[in-house]
Amino acid sequence: MLRLLLLQVLASCLWLGHSEVVTSFEDCHQFFYERATPSDALHPKKLARICQRYSNSYHYATLYDRDRRIPVYSAYIYGTGSGKKPHTPWFVEPQLINETYLKDMDTESSIEKKYKITAQQIGESQAINQDYNNLQDLNRGHLSPSGHQSGNNSKTATFTLTNIVPQNSTLNKGAWNDYETKTMAEKTEDCKTTYVITGAVPGNTNIPNNRVNVPSHIWSAACCLVNKKRRKAWAVIAENDKNEVENLSLGDLEARLTELYKGKRVTLFSKACPRKEAPYP
Repeated sequence: MLRLLLLQVLASCLWLGHSEVVTSFEDCHQFFYERATPSDALHPKKLARICQRYSNSYHYATLYDRDRRIPVYSAYIYGTGSGKKPHTPWFVEPQLINETYLKDMDTESSIEKKYKITAQQIGESQAINQDYNNLQDLNRGHLSPSGHQSGNNSKTATFTLTNIVPQNSTLNKGAWNDYETKTMAEKTEDCKTTYVITGAVPGNTNIPNNRVNVPSHIWSAACCLVNKKRRKAWAVIAENDKNEVENLSLGDLEARLTELYKGKRVTLFSKACPRKEAPYP
């Protein structure tokens, strides 16, 4: 009996160590260059660390603000391989509702049936589909976009509301889309591996139902490994009410975010990533 009890305890511990909502990003550290995560200055009062899991695999990592119901940032490795943009229902995170629920992201309807709960109960811990209905001048903006992922499963995994912020629709379809599709392709031409962190600065307004925060700024930073010795980095930021993207060095973005986060020093990548732009051949 004692042996059986010990085995049950061990199995429980192993399960908890591989849950999707985690106490650290250790389970999905591969999405952070040299395992260095952004500084605590970005941390909201009530946060959740999510190793975004779909089809039994991790695809990127997200720091989520439970109170504002938006992601603070998503970290991923840039890729543009095979796979088409999926036509999929939107997912939510079961373990934000209850840590004993499924590890993989799932649809609201599936969760409602499995656990006999309502959409409103799901919405107590995160954004739900109803929050994004009937928005004006805003739409669902990905932090980890499907176009930066390789393979059908990885692309599908970006369609979770824990990876979405209310983004100005003109910006999302215009200057920000140009950055995601054109600028990133140009800047990564000589990169073997590119680590990306894309985030949102909380704003002072919410969408009409007053549940989900509308970010004041959207930003993104990349650290590119050209070879064993050479690194390069770049960054952008956009006000979430204009169709403009400002190009910055990594160091300049960190300084700007430090100001936006009330003077708490922000760092995004390890020291190995260059903070200032340098001339590249």
